[in-house]
Amino acid sequence: MELKQRILALSALNGPSGFEDEAADEIQRQMSVLSDKTERDVMGNIIAVRYSGKANAPKLLLDAHMDEIGLVITGSEEGFLKFSAIGGVDQRMLPGREVLILTDPPVFGVITCTAPHVQSAGEADKAIKAEDLFIDAGYISEDIPVGTPAVFYTRPFELSDGRICGKSLDDRACVAILLDVLNNLKDKDLQADIYVMASVQEEVGMRGAAVGAFSIAPDYCIAVDVTHASTPDAPSSKQTFALGSGACIGVGPNMNRNITKALIDTAERRGIRHALEIMHGNTGTNAWVMQVAGEGISTAVVSLPLRYMHSPVEVLECSDAEEISKLLTEFILSFNGRLPEWN
Repeated sequence: MELKQRILALSALNGPSGFEDEAADEIQRQMSVLSDKTERDVMGNIIAVRYSGKANAPKLLLDAHMDEIGLVITGSEEGFLKFSAIGGVDQRMLPGREVLILTDPPVFGVITCTAPHVQSAGEADKAIKAEDLFIDAGYISEDIPVGTPAVFYTRPFELSDGRICGKSLDDRACVAILLDVLNNLKDKDLQADIYVMASVQEEVGMRGAAVGAFSIAPDYCIAVDVTHASTPDAPSSKQTFALGSGACIGVGPNMNRNITKALIDTAERRGIRHALEIMHGNTGTNAWVMQVAGEGISTAVVSLPLRYMHSPVEVLECSDAEEISKLLTEFILSFNGRLPEWN
């Protein structure tokens, strides 16, 4: 399967934090044909392993989270559903949004919005808090149980110039990249055992990655996540990257300098398009918890530029995903067993 098709397929799946089963089942199915062993741990992380066959081989973990932001039903009132956010939902975009409520079978709903004709003075200029909104799912609303999750209803589609728009590209696009890397490693001689983890619950506290990294206890780890792509309205104080920048390699105090340098050297040697992303504090990625798991893990961050993060219309450029796949593949194939000794 081409990388673009993997991204489109995974974006279409549903899996808000804590309710990742639909996405997890498909990711595990794809991982199982690309690895020597695949398992689902107690948290719900999907972990695949490609063994090197070498005695006492070091472990290298690649991680990308599979969960997405969403909503959860908290009650009903006069035939409408009350809800709360799962993860960092932008309240400005909620009114009038189409949602899919994950009952069995799922049902459609729309988030209420007040027509401009009846809004009070100044009301149109204010974001409405989630607790003041409702979901209209029709006459069955009161039959939907409390605790049922919901996601934004958006089908992924292609824009021009190799770009994709959809929900949950944060971070399913990076899960797709890791599947592509596994495919690239088929029948290749490896010096390390390669672990690939599609982790859960990143959007609500990075819990899946913390447990997975502790359990695997790798020697090295690379967190693969999204970063902010540039748009005309992006604040000048925020570092952003144009679509087409390639692999954004994190640089800062929370990334191991040796593994970060090895990634940069690999990109330069292999002519892989890349940029440096300065991360002066919390990276906002699973690297934050994995680097201190167990006795500590040498950790790096590689990011994919993404527009409109945490919205139902996230946008990426496929060539950036391809460059990250190339970087991680070449990085692994040139690894001779330990840092900083690289070919």
